[in-house]
Amino acid sequence: MTEQFGAWYGISYYPELMPNAFTRVPDSPVPPPGRFGSAVIPVADAFMIAMFSKPPSGTLRTTWVTPSTYWMTLATFLGAVVIAGLLLSGLIGSVTTISLVGVAICLLFAVGAGAVAVVGNCQRRSG
Repeated sequence: MTEQFGAWYGISYYPELMPNAFTRVPDSPVPPPGRFGSAVIPVADAFMIAMFSKPPSGTLRTTWVTPSTYWMTLATFLGAVVIAGLLLSGLIGSVTTISLVGVAICLLFAVGAGAVAVVGNCQRRSG
């Protein structure tokens, strides 16, 4: 079916010649994390499990963080911090118990996503 679709539209499908830029990682083993990277790996692993995105090896200590995961967690971190700040400032409504619960949830997302982004950044700097 894929060959027929590709032939119909003149599209060739050669995954070995054109890797996906969003999921491409080096062929080499993951470099050992630094001191700070080692400290945040348990938080990053817990966040990945909570997001139903557990790596095949079970830990980011031995699995590369893909570019798409890195940029998505960086955006999630920044978005969660901005939303938490807006909720606390009262710019998007009065500060109530519900908004404080929202702040707590945003900060949990910020900590988890930030940990994955830190691990991905450490991997790219040393790899």
